[in-house]
Parts: sequence; structure tokens; C-alpha cells
Amino acid sequence: MALKCINPEGIAKPETYSHVVVTTGNRMVFIAGQVAEDSQGHLVGPGDMTAQAHQVFANIGLALAAAGARPEHVTKLTIFVAGYQREHLAMIEEGRVALFGDHKPTDTLVGVAALSRSDYLLEVDAIAVVDDA
Repeated sequence: MALKCINPEGIAKPETYSHVVVTTGNRMVFIAGQVAEDSQGHLVGPGDMTAQAHQVFANIGLALAAAGARPEHVTKLTIFVAGYQREHLAMIEEGRVALFGDHKPTDTLVGVAALSRSDYLLEVDAIAVVDDA
């Protein structure tokens, strides 16, 4: 699987994601929106964006592994943030870096009024492309 992250000239270079990802592979993996629940379904970090971000991205890592994919295979994230405020970015980035390190897939961040439960602060879905072995 080949994956190339591109930040085109003429568009401001983002610090935390890539504007374009070009990939080849023969299997796509779609990860449903993940929230900050542990394996027992208990909310991790009520009211704490940083704790929820760590759990959300850990859950994405587990979901990728279950599909035979790795974080570096992710091409696209969609990040939904309840009651979004600019200061949430740094908190979300902590969880993101814990999973992705230096890998910067494309992403879209959407501020929403609420998620499916009032105590969820963050939900993230992912798309990955891998080669079958």
C-alpha cells in the first residue's frame, strides 16, 4: 500500500493534517464514529475533552487492528465536536498524536450542538486503505 500526504503550494500548510492523501491499495476499511467508551461501554472522562480524545483515538486503533489495518493506513478522519471551541483543538490533538504519531491523514472537523449522548464531547470516524496480504 502506498500513501502520499500532500500539502499543495498556494494553500496554507496545516500543522495537524494533510490537505490531500493519494493512496493505492485494494481494500478500504471504514470505521464507524467512535466515542469515549471503554470495552464495558462506560464513558471515559466525563466533561474532560482530553481524556475523551485519548479514548476515542484508542478505540479507532482497536477498530483498525480488528480489520487488519494500522494507523498509517488511515486516509481520512471526520471529527465531530459537541459545543466546539477553538481551545478544544489542542486537547483533541493529544489523543490524535497518541495514535497517529507523525502521520497526518486528511480530516474535517465539525462543531455540532450535541452528539448522540449529552455527555459525549467527541466522535471520530475513519477511512483506511490497505493491501491484502
